[in-house]
Amino acid sequence: MKQQMQKGFTLIELMIVIAIIGILAATAIPAYQDYTKRAKLTEVMVIASKDKASVSEYFLSVGEMPNSAQAGVRINANGASQSEYLIDVDFSTNPTGAVLTYDINSTAIAAGTVVFAGSGSANGVSWSCNSGTLEKKFLPANCR
Repeated sequence: MKQQMQKGFTLIELMIVIAIIGILAATAIPAYQDYTKRAKLTEVMVIASKDKASVSEYFLSVGEMPNSAQAGVRINANGASQSEYLIDVDFSTNPTGAVLTYDINSTAIAAGTVVFAGSGSANGVSWSCNSGTLEKKFLPANCR
């Protein structure tokens, strides 16, 4: 007798493939959403780097921390005009320190703030960003 060759896939084989694809999708989609939020936060970090550079430059030139107008930092509700991911920007100083606080739009990224603290010395201004209320998983590696 002649044996017939099987052509195609059985139902169980197809169900196993679909289950594997479902498991991969269940883990990949949340990771992708977090990745897109971190990418959006990059725009805020670019604005922050501009602000930090102007504050540092003023401190090196004059020897004291500037106010927001002297540094060129756009504060309060002007954050929204700089980026759709910003609600508010606050800036405060003392003679040798500055604090930049960026309030993040919760509908675009996540609710919270990113805070940069600058400390001035004869060598310039050193900045840290390890405080704030934004979830750590959305922050760049140097801020975690």
